[in-house]
Amino acid sequence: MPRIAEVRAPAEPSSPEQRARHQRILRAAARLGAEKGLERVQMHEVAKTAGVAIATLYRYFPSKVHLFTAVMAEQIERFMKNLPAPKPGTSPEDAVADVLVEASRQLFRKPALATAMLRSANAANAATVTDAGRIDAAFRTIILRTLGLDEPTARDLTLTRLLVQCWFGVLQSSLNGRVAIPDAENDIRLACRLLLATRSNAASPAPAG
Repeated sequence: MPRIAEVRAPAEPSSPEQRARHQRILRAAARLGAEKGLERVQMHEVAKTAGVAIATLYRYFPSKVHLFTAVMAEQIERFMKNLPAPKPGTSPEDAVADVLVEASRQLFRKPALATAMLRSANAANAATVTDAGRIDAAFRTIILRTLGLDEPTARDLTLTRLLVQCWFGVLQSSLNGRVAIPDAENDIRLACRLLLATRSNAASPAPAG
């Protein structure tokens, strides 16, 4: 399990030049992570590939946990911006399943990077790795928007959180070779139907007889 090397708040880019450097770092990390996996990626190599000083890299990302959690947050937010509309006639819970399955397929295309991001996000402490909160917020928004829940209840938020935790676990099992990809997708669909059946805007069951 990767460890956070230093407990301090990372710097936030403010100028256009800083934001450009920040994005170059994330792109370099994503490329190297896809090629090598988390353990073999070296921070000095990320800095060199991004064309920044090592001190600049550590100012924004004090550890690989910070770095690859940020990569995951960026990818999820990009996925959210391009979220397709549900297919006509699809139930809300199945629409959420379609979204999570599509997100899974995109991650499975680069398994080494997916593993690096998931391991880092799972190791991230929200108090020191602020991008962990971005991941949680993005998935919460994706699921609630797909469900059509503009005013979610406390239970809706709990169900959403449990679903994301379940999805993370299924992904990790599949990336570890313990669950085949088709089985993982079926598990995701079943989890959506079971967990979201009692959401606040679920249709009431038809009366018997």
